[in-house]
Amino acid sequence: MLILLADAAWGGILAAAVIAAAAAGFFGARFLFKRQLEKNPPINEKMIRALYQSVGRKPSEADIQRTMNAVRRQQK
Repeated sequence: MLILLADAAWGGILAAAVIAAAAAGFFGARFLFKRQLEKNPPINEKMIRALYQSVGRKPSEADIQRTMNAVRRQQK
């Protein structure tokens, strides 16, 4: 009887440790991913200029800033 209780206790501790490790891994990866996106955004002003020029428009600075703001709003 005592051995079964000890095994159950170790099983509970093991299960709690696995759940805690999974939660820590999830939140850690989420934090690192967000930080990486802030440092290296998926689109920048150079890319927007190239996009406008590829469709035959000369972009104004206001066009570029408007597009960047729209991209930032979309990411949040």
